[in-house]
This record gives sequence, structure tokens and C-alpha cells, in this order.
Amino acid sequence: MARMISTTIRLNEEDVRALKRARAAGHSASELVRKGLRVVASRYYAGRRPPSTLLFESTDAKLGDESELFQDVED
Repeated sequence: MARMISTTIRLNEEDVRALKRARAAGHSASELVRKGLRVVASRYYAGRRPPSTLLFESTDAKLGDESELFQDVED
């Protein structure tokens, strides 16, 4: 397993409330922050496919790929 490094981030109240709701739903706050960081930072990855968070899964073939949800982040 890769070495984990601790860091401190400052969140506004809205983000704190969102993380509390996610924890109540059974999600790890740390894992959500790591996944979100990978999604946003993916535009800085050279020559690599953007990571998948697996947060949005569907069996409906008519729905788009989760990467389409974050297109506006890269603009």
C-alpha cells in the first residue's frame, strides 16, 4: 500500500455539512476528499487517463459516462 501523508485542509461550513451527510450515508470523509482531489487534479496528469471515482454508477446504458459530469471543471 502507498504511504499516506497527513495534511490539514480548511473547509467552509457548506463543505462540512456535505461531509457530515456523506458520513451519515456510510462514506469516509477522507476517501471522498481524496477522490475529489484526484478528479480535479486529473487535468494536471500528463498522458494519463483521468481517474474514476466510482461514485456514479448505473446499469442504464443510456446514461453518459461519469467523466462527462466533470467536463466543466476542466474549462
